[in-house]
Amino acid sequence: MILLSINKNKFQWAKNIKFNTEMNEEELAFFTADEIENVLNFQKTHRLYTNTPMRNLSALAKHLDIESIHVKDESYRFGLNAFKVMGGIYAIAKYLADKLDRDVNDLSFEELQSQEVRKQIGDITFISATDGNHGRGIAWAARELGQKSVIYMPKGSLPVRLDALKHEGAYAKITDVNYDETVRICADLAEKNNWVMVQDTAWEGYDEIPLWIMQGYSALAHEMIETFEEQQMAPPTHLFLQAGVGSFAAGIAAYFKVRYKENAPTVIIVEPHQANCYYRSFESGTGDMEIVTGDMNTIMAGLACGEPNTRAYRILGQYAKAAFSCDDSIAALGMRVLGNPLENDHRVISGESGAAPLGLVYYLKILADPEVAKAIGLDQTSRVAVISTEGDTDPEHYQNIVWRGLYPTE
Repeated sequence: MILLSINKNKFQWAKNIKFNTEMNEEELAFFTADEIENVLNFQKTHRLYTNTPMRNLSALAKHLDIESIHVKDESYRFGLNAFKVMGGIYAIAKYLADKLDRDVNDLSFEELQSQEVRKQIGDITFISATDGNHGRGIAWAARELGQKSVIYMPKGSLPVRLDALKHEGAYAKITDVNYDETVRICADLAEKNNWVMVQDTAWEGYDEIPLWIMQGYSALAHEMIETFEEQQMAPPTHLFLQAGVGSFAAGIAAYFKVRYKENAPTVIIVEPHQANCYYRSFESGTGDMEIVTGDMNTIMAGLACGEPNTRAYRILGQYAKAAFSCDDSIAALGMRVLGNPLENDHRVISGESGAAPLGLVYYLKILADPEVAKAIGLDQTSRVAVISTEGDTDPEHYQNIVWRGLYPTE
C-alpha cells in the first residue's frame, strides 16, 4: 500500500455525549411506518416516480475490509438529479390539501394538477432559499401544479444551478449573503407578499412545513428498508448521513430508529468544515445547539448551512453517535471512488454533497488513524449504508474533480 502524507485537518470529529438509544415517542410519532408509507404512496402518484437504485458495492467493501457497502443513488430521482424534490413535492401537496380541507392521503398529484383544484385554490407563489437542489425541487413542483415560485440562492452559488432554477420557471437570483441570511430574506418576502415559504429548516413559529419536508425525505429510508427486505439482506449497522440544517439526516435517522428500535444503525453525521454546526454542537459537550456564521465557501454547497433545523437537532442530538467535520477533499475523494468502481461494482455519479459520506468511509478505513474507525465500531462486521443525494448537478465541476483531480487528499 502506498503511504501518503496526510493533512491532520482533513477531518475533525466529536462524539455526541447526549447520545441516547431510548425511544423518544414524542419526536418519533411523526415518522411511524404507517405515516411514512402514506407519504411515499402520495409521492408514487406522480407519473415520473421510480424507486431509485441501491447499489451493492461488494468489491469496495472487500477493499475496505468491511462486510458491505450500499449506496442509494438519488441522481435518478424524478429526472432532477437530486433527492430534494421528495421533501418539496410532499410539503406542497400537504399545504394544498389543507387549503382544500382534504386529506392528502385521498389525493393524487394528478388531481392537484386539475383545473377544478386550480380554481379552488387560486394562484399561489412558493418561495424558498437554496443552493440549487431544494429550490429546483420546489420550482419543479410549483410549475407542475401551474403555480409560481421565487427562489433565492446564497452568495457563491454557481450560475449553472441558477440557470436550472430558471429552466423550471422560477424567478431566481443569487444574493450577496450566506445561506442562513438568504433564508431570512425569503421569510421576510413571504410575509410581505403573502407568499408561501417552503423551507426545510425550522425555527420558532415555523415548524409545520419543515416537518412535512422531513417526512418526505423519510420516504427514502422506507424505500431502502423495503429493498433490504426484498433482497433478504441484513440491515445496515452504520448510516453515514450528510447534514446541512439536518432535516434530511434526521428524517432518515428517525425512520430507521422507528423500524429497528434497539437494533437501529449507528448514525454518523458528515459536514463540511465551513458549516459544521453539528460537529461544533457535539464538540462543545453541553448539548446546546451551536450556530456557524460567515461565508461558507465549500464545494459541498448543499451542506453549507450554519443553523440547524430545531426539530432535526432534537432528533440527531439524541440519535447521532458522532459528527465529522470534513475538508472538501473528502467529498472529492468520494466522487472519485464512486465514479471509478472496482471490479463489477456499479458506477455511481455523485456530486460534491452526495459523495462526502462515502469519501469519509474510505478515508477512515484507508488513510486515517485506525483508532478513529475503531471508536465508531467501523470494522469487518460493519454494514454501511450511504445516500448519494445528488448526481453531477454541475457537470463541469464534476469533471474537474474526477478527471483533473481537484481537491486532492495528499
